[in-house]
Amino acid sequence: MKASLLLLLACTAVLAVGTRADTPEEPKALVQKFQELAQKATTMAKDAFTRVQESKVAQQARQWLVDNTQLVKEQLVWLKEQLAELWKKTPTK
Repeated sequence: MKASLLLLLACTAVLAVGTRADTPEEPKALVQKFQELAQKATTMAKDAFTRVQESKVAQQARQWLVDNTQLVKEQLVWLKEQLAELWKKTPTK
């Protein structure tokens, strides 16, 4: 869930709770209701993020990165070996 959507939900919660506060004696209830709604929005955002992280596509992407990182490391080792051999064959003056 994007941060802008979370902000929109929080603002909507504030407006909704504000319209329900009919008397000046309700500021504590208003704050409590807002905190509850903010907690729910936070929980929903965390759950959505967790589901995305655990998805099959995310797992495949992580595995692709791991596989390709190892390939790049192997190619760098090979290149280093080739340069070392070339360095040994270079005549000195």
